[in-house]
Amino acid sequence: MTQTRPVAPRERLADQAFGLGWAITRHAPEPAATRLLEGAADRLWKRRGPGVQQLEANLRRAVPGHSEAELRLLSHAAMRSYFRYWHEAFRLPSWSRRRIVDMVVTNNEAPLRDGFGAGRGAIIALPHMGNWDLAGAWACLTGMPVSTVAEVLRPESLFNRFVSYREQLGMEVVPLAKDGNALARLKRSLDAGRLVCLLTDRDLSSSGLEVELLGEPARLPGGPAVLARMTGAPIVALSLTYRGPLLHLDFSDPVAVRPGRAGVVRMTQEIADFFSAGIRGAPADWHMLQRVFTADLEPGVR
Repeated sequence: MTQTRPVAPRERLADQAFGLGWAITRHAPEPAATRLLEGAADRLWKRRGPGVQQLEANLRRAVPGHSEAELRLLSHAAMRSYFRYWHEAFRLPSWSRRRIVDMVVTNNEAPLRDGFGAGRGAIIALPHMGNWDLAGAWACLTGMPVSTVAEVLRPESLFNRFVSYREQLGMEVVPLAKDGNALARLKRSLDAGRLVCLLTDRDLSSSGLEVELLGEPARLPGGPAVLARMTGAPIVALSLTYRGPLLHLDFSDPVAVRPGRAGVVRMTQEIADFFSAGIRGAPADWHMLQRVFTADLEPGVR
């Protein structure tokens, strides 16, 4: 019989903190909730813990000419942008359909719509920018039902919160499992004519492909490219930026499907190039507090 690992106090605290954040932020008046989340962002930024230090290390690749003082100001803006994401995430299930749709502005949407309309579904590779949950809700409400994967978090109750939250927004959530079954389930989602959205700027499997991101080697997952090759579904990259109160979605042209492992690497590099341009254009909206670049990874992970 498989024994379930006990929930660590830190994991239980994280679950309780997210539950409290959801409850308070969703029901508080919006201006008060905004101040609450901005204050939390400011406090974490000032403490400059490991997450903020890694954020600054990542941002340094996007703005190599910045001084340390300028980099600190940028990381402050990035933390506020990141907590704006959480503010919106906590409140999204209570927003009207009209508000969700009206908050999103797109560029180069037609190639995605045309590909999706061919009946084989479609794939979007996107980075941790702006508000990817809002983008997913927008897609669901505008005729493209979304399937996505989610990292299995500890404790299970915290993972279930995120699954329930995204399902409320109309998304199908596939757990990211080590046995590879996620890819098979996503293939079925594409066969059913769904839009598969995959965060692709950080590898969670320790077996990602080394490509160049922001001018430096980084490990990105090859799953989106592999899935496109397996299914024939069209694939595009996406960058997301905040512009005032709105979320701007900038879609790439379709990425050409290429054969073999070298083809998957080349497709993933094209996606990374699109990400790099988007991140350089709006670095404060790239919410990457984890290690991405090969030089930052542990020796055994490289």
